[in-house]
Amino acid sequence: MKKINTLILTLLLSVSVIAQEKQNNFEIAKSLDIYNSLMRELNLNYVDEINPGELNETAIKAMLDGLDPYTVFIPESDIENAKFMTTGEYGGIGALIQYDGEYVRISEPYYGWPAQKNGLIAGDAILEVNGVDCHKKNTQQVSELLKGQPGTEVKLKVKRYGQEKPIEKTLKREKVKIDNIPYYKVFDNGVAYLSLSGFTRDAAKEVKEKFMEMRKDRELKGFILDLRGNGGGLMNEAVDIVNLFIPKGKAVVSMKGKAASSNSLHATNSNPVDLEIPLVVLVDGNSASASEIVAGAIQDYDRGVIIGQRTFGKGLVQNILPLSYNTQLKVTVAHYYIPSGRCIQEIDYSHKKDTTQVQNDSLGKPFKTMAGRTVYEGHGITPDVKVSRDPYATATAYLYGKNYIFDYANKYYSEHKTIDSADRFKIDDATYNDFVKFVNDRGFTYTTESEKAVEKLKKMAKEEGYLEQIKPQIEKLEKDLAADKANDLQKNRKDIEELLLSEIVARYYYQKGRIISALQNDPDLDRAMEILLNTNGKDEYHTILSGK
Repeated sequence: MKKINTLILTLLLSVSVIAQEKQNNFEIAKSLDIYNSLMRELNLNYVDEINPGELNETAIKAMLDGLDPYTVFIPESDIENAKFMTTGEYGGIGALIQYDGEYVRISEPYYGWPAQKNGLIAGDAILEVNGVDCHKKNTQQVSELLKGQPGTEVKLKVKRYGQEKPIEKTLKREKVKIDNIPYYKVFDNGVAYLSLSGFTRDAAKEVKEKFMEMRKDRELKGFILDLRGNGGGLMNEAVDIVNLFIPKGKAVVSMKGKAASSNSLHATNSNPVDLEIPLVVLVDGNSASASEIVAGAIQDYDRGVIIGQRTFGKGLVQNILPLSYNTQLKVTVAHYYIPSGRCIQEIDYSHKKDTTQVQNDSLGKPFKTMAGRTVYEGHGITPDVKVSRDPYATATAYLYGKNYIFDYANKYYSEHKTIDSADRFKIDDATYNDFVKFVNDRGFTYTTESEKAVEKLKKMAKEEGYLEQIKPQIEKLEKDLAADKANDLQKNRKDIEELLLSEIVARYYYQKGRIISALQNDPDLDRAMEILLNTNGKDEYHTILSGK
């Protein structure tokens, strides 16, 4: 009887699944028929000529907006960008660009690639590309003009800070490959450090090579893998990087989705290179996806200590599927789960349309690491050792967001042929005072949250008839806020200097120099060194990993 009941239940479920599938197929056919009819009638009857291609792309994007932000349509014009996400390669000039409201500017040329080799510098405004006027064109539009087949030429006309006459350059596009590893070194104390910026093809191979190089002919006291700001990439590269420090045959990540092809288990399949070296992984709020797989697996196997701030929380897996007419669909096909069984996805997009939700500090479902330490599901990876980072003040954020710091770095570069090495250069009083004069001369102003709150209070008080009664108090409050605000550039000098230093150093030493400079005053790195070298005599490293 028990077997009969089980069989009946199985048959009922099968019938239900088949019925649901037939209903879905009918709804898809019906929707496509409606869509075709609508497009045909628009083309015949709309008062003006329509662009069917643009309308179709708009409709597709609107449809996908109701899902998660990672499921997107890739038109033929964006295929090169999609390729870059997985390989780190593209045909172009090798530079980051940004839009300033009038023109797209070079924000950072990659060292060793056509833009840098041909003398383009950060701040150069792109006036024309191959004779095409770039005024008011956004970054995507200009990027499409700059990219092309390696070996082809691209002619640029740029406007440079401090020069009246435009500069013309002819560059030969190359197959640009962005480094997964912008910087690595062994510090004098015997601790090895490696910054990993992406998980594109061969990332694991490159990490292994650099690690083996650093430990050659010396005994390392520890290894720091820096995943801060690393937004992820290829899952197999993450698995292979974990495999460097975890034994063969250990599960790293499993995928669970609707389609059978989306369900899989990814385990280490090679012999590790080092099971003993003390290991630290640095993470922050921009460490996502593949970065979280690496950090989560290292944490779940108690193989190393995670230090920094809570990670982004992206536990979704995407595949790129080919569509007709050389278009593609990047679609979320599964959730992924790390060795303890937890999913680190921050937002449940199946129930929430607000994808701007800030991270929630409430604890999720508890899980256990191999040593019995308690870890929690959702909300990304919580570090074993948290290092607090205060958010930037409003003044600092405005200076950075409105490009005052970027523009001053261009001015500084135009006036100084050389600077000290990236690890020694500092912002002195003269430089900072010149920066303050620069922003004030440009009419720097901003509205604080306190000022917004006062304006809101005044509006409410007026509506309710209390404004005249509290007017003296409000005027005093406004005066006090204005006086305090006038001192913001000095009060927040430390944070402003940090951003200014990074931007100026990058003008001379590019991405590598930016990292070297940042490491000179890095609380996360300092804490990692303290734990790895046991400088406080507490043996925190083994205490943390044992769960005691």
